[in-house]
Amino acid sequence: MLANPFALKRMGILGMNKRNVDYIARYNDRRYYPLVDDKLKTKQAAIQAGISVPHLIGVISHQFEIKSALDKFLHLEKFVIKPAQGSGGKGILVIVGREGDHFLKPSGDSISLLDIQRHISNTLSGLYSLGGRNDVAMVEDLVNFDPRFNDYSFQGVPDIRVIIFKGFPIMAMMRCSTQASDGKANLHQGAVGVGLDIATGKSLFAVQNDHLVDIHPDTQKPFNELDIPHWETILKLSAGCYEMTHLGYLGADIVLDNELGPLILEVNARPGLAIQIANQIGLGHRLQTVEQLEHCELSIDERVQWSINQWRH
Repeated sequence: MLANPFALKRMGILGMNKRNVDYIARYNDRRYYPLVDDKLKTKQAAIQAGISVPHLIGVISHQFEIKSALDKFLHLEKFVIKPAQGSGGKGILVIVGREGDHFLKPSGDSISLLDIQRHISNTLSGLYSLGGRNDVAMVEDLVNFDPRFNDYSFQGVPDIRVIIFKGFPIMAMMRCSTQASDGKANLHQGAVGVGLDIATGKSLFAVQNDHLVDIHPDTQKPFNELDIPHWETILKLSAGCYEMTHLGYLGADIVLDNELGPLILEVNARPGLAIQIANQIGLGHRLQTVEQLEHCELSIDERVQWSINQWRH
């Protein structure tokens, strides 16, 4: 059944056209897009800004570098290879261990060194990049994610998406991988989105394939017990991406490392709208509230505290 457009407007549901015209086009200067569309540039900018990110082991830029580069880091037990210009999780190869000459993926499947070389070669050729452009392969430390989330994700690392508008955190959710999503935190592939109270980091609702759910489909863990630690730090880390990117409307993706705490994975200049379903509330009213604020220079801490006080449940 089709939803009544007037009812959606009353709920503050933000549609794709309005998002594109009124927020992305208006508040995101296109000259800053290359910074967030390239994960390597994002990481370099974050490091320069003092924003925590997963450690970069190395970068492979040319086909002739593949063999020598592999010799440098393949003594590691765990690592991640990702295309700098990839999107939607495409081309990300996660290695969680080794068995002799073979490397283990989160699913338990093993691949050979030749498979890794082929994957990197495909990455450089642009197989996974936006528009099929030639790319570079980033090799990063594998995030040792907080064990408190073990039962909230299946063969994958759960991440937290925070929507930032003009430097203010306005909505958040955790994305939990499932067997249906093949261990990836992609809602369109069957991952679960858990809406989070922007003031406390506690769960509000959980949805899979646009339907409300109470438990993780694979682990049976109840989502109403989810309470994100380091929440204020997560909000400050996300809000700091406003100064780093100069983008007025963005999504910050964060993971929680067991030892390092919250880390920025990437920043998105065109964050999706499914976060509204996970929170059972529209972005529109919150965006308008921030737009109506007096134009004054507030620090990251002040913006975060304003958001906590404004949307406390």
